[in-house]
Amino acid sequence: MNKPISGWGRYPVQTCELIRPERYAELMPSAEKVIVRGQGRSYGDAALNEGGRVILSERLNRVLEFDEDSGLLRAEAGVALKDILDIAVPRGWFLPVTPGTKFVSLGGCVAADVHGKNHHCGGTFGAHVQEIELILANGTRTHCSADRKADLFWATVGGMGLTGIIGEVTLRLIPIESASMLVQHRAARDLDAGFKLLDDKDFDDVYTVAWIDCLARSHSLGRSIVMRGHHALLSELPARKREQPFARNARRQRNVPLNLPSWVLNPLSVGTFNNLYYWRQGRKHKPDIVDYESYFYPLDAISDWNRLYGKKGFVQYQCVLPTAGAFDGMRQILELLATSRRASFLAVLKRFGAAGMGMLSFPMPGYTLALDLPVRDPGLFKLLDHLDEIVARSGGRVYLAKDCRLAPDTFRAMYPRYEEWLAFKRAVDPGNRFSSSLSRRLRLDT
Repeated sequence: MNKPISGWGRYPVQTCELIRPERYAELMPSAEKVIVRGQGRSYGDAALNEGGRVILSERLNRVLEFDEDSGLLRAEAGVALKDILDIAVPRGWFLPVTPGTKFVSLGGCVAADVHGKNHHCGGTFGAHVQEIELILANGTRTHCSADRKADLFWATVGGMGLTGIIGEVTLRLIPIESASMLVQHRAARDLDAGFKLLDDKDFDDVYTVAWIDCLARSHSLGRSIVMRGHHALLSELPARKREQPFARNARRQRNVPLNLPSWVLNPLSVGTFNNLYYWRQGRKHKPDIVDYESYFYPLDAISDWNRLYGKKGFVQYQCVLPTAGAFDGMRQILELLATSRRASFLAVLKRFGAAGMGMLSFPMPGYTLALDLPVRDPGLFKLLDHLDEIVARSGGRVYLAKDCRLAPDTFRAMYPRYEEWLAFKRAVDPGNRFSSSLSRRLRLDT
């Protein structure tokens, strides 16, 4: 079936031939160039294959084994994080690393080597994967891990699905004492104050992140709300929650029923929202007990929230800058954004820890900024080219799982292990059967 599809950002839209296997045994590469698509939550063209085949894996979603004593889980790669959480949390286990939505596939988390609010102390998703069953271009099914066929493993973790089909994943979960989080907010009046809070060991916690106001200018440039938290211990819960620490309240689901006009998210409306958010969240000084979904997945409560950006969609731009030049680089980026008046009310600043082991993994020690920017006119892409220049000049990189327009030469400058990755890609896929719109745009196979 040929059908126009897009990533979560709804830009770009491309026509692909969609194949949906019903059983795991049917999951095989084809003679045509192909890429696997899980829940469709990458933002750009990583899971698109214009004019080619896309294998939809969402029905290959069985949890095969779960050891409640060790927290070791084995599942088909199409399973969504939501389904893992529904099984694991009531039994006292949680994902070791989670992105900002639970509606992503297990295989997608491996392919993008996703990170979370705890990267500075928990690393990337791949660091907690015990084993992968990979279906190679010749149809062979092989197992690899950090200890077995390690080069293939680390070429696949963060390899954007281009080394083979990730069929099964064995993941080690982490123990928790409750389904609640102990969270505290702190307002930072400008970028300097925000950086100091993110780097403050006395304020730091297992999960730390900052919402940042990208429209603030002058003396308020980079003002933010820094949020820290950890899984609440039984001793930290109020008495009424201790009897059923894993009970969860029903979460009200809202919906965006139609595409909003593109003019709704403008500097005035987003500026008003940012002022209100900064004022309200900045007043929360005391630690508070909240459910884990509100802390990790606030936007999951709004179905089809990507419609907020209208029919043309949006671009999510995420970059990381090495520690040494991160402050100056972020200041330059925020000054450009504020001057351009490009409205982004979903902007996140985080501190990263050690680099991921994957050859094409995104994180490195430093600071990362993620932005949602509506697609309205060509001027947006000129702005993003300027941001690329700042990032590359600082020695940083752009996240491939959210990219849709990076230039090949810029990519090569940002990912120094690309040639190493390419050697393993050619060894396991000499005919380049696994190909996507992203890989061809970035010329990853040449």
